[in-house]
Amino acid sequence: MYNGLLHLHSTLRWVILILLLVALFRHFSDRDKPFTASHNKTGLFLMIACDVMLLLGLYQWFSGSLGLNAIKDFGFGEVMKTPMLRFYAVEHLAGMLIAIILVHVGRSYAKRNVADSVKHKRSLLYFGLALLIILISIPWPFREVGMGRHWFPGM
Repeated sequence: MYNGLLHLHSTLRWVILILLLVALFRHFSDRDKPFTASHNKTGLFLMIACDVMLLLGLYQWFSGSLGLNAIKDFGFGEVMKTPMLRFYAVEHLAGMLIAIILVHVGRSYAKRNVADSVKHKRSLLYFGLALLIILISIPWPFREVGMGRHWFPGM
C-alpha cells in the first residue's frame, strides 16, 4: 500500500504543477479582465489537489522510513546532520506545508469582496511563491536527495 500511495503522490505532483502553471498563466493574461467563475474553479481544483497531496504526504511521513521513523530511529540531531534524512524528515515537509498554505491564501482572495485586478495580482503572487517553493522542495532526480528516483512513477 505504501508504494502505491508513493506512486500516487509522485503522479499528483505533475497535476499540481500543471494546475499552478495554468492558474498563473490565466491570472497573468487576464489581470485587467473580470475575475470569472473559471478562475475560481482553477484555484479550487488546485487547492483540492494540494490538500489530497498533503494527506498522502502526511501518511508517508508518519508511516515511511524517511520521516517520523527516521527521527525515532536515529534521533533528531543525527537526522539534521544527514542531508538526505534532513530533506525528507524536515525540509520537504516544511516547504510543502508552506506552499500549500500559500495556495490556500491565494485561493482565499477569490472569495473576498475586492477589485478583480487585486484578486488576479494576489493570486499571481501567492501561487507564484507556492510554485517556487514546490520546485525547490521536490526531490528531483538530478538532485542528490532524488538520486535513484524517476521523473515519472513506475519507470
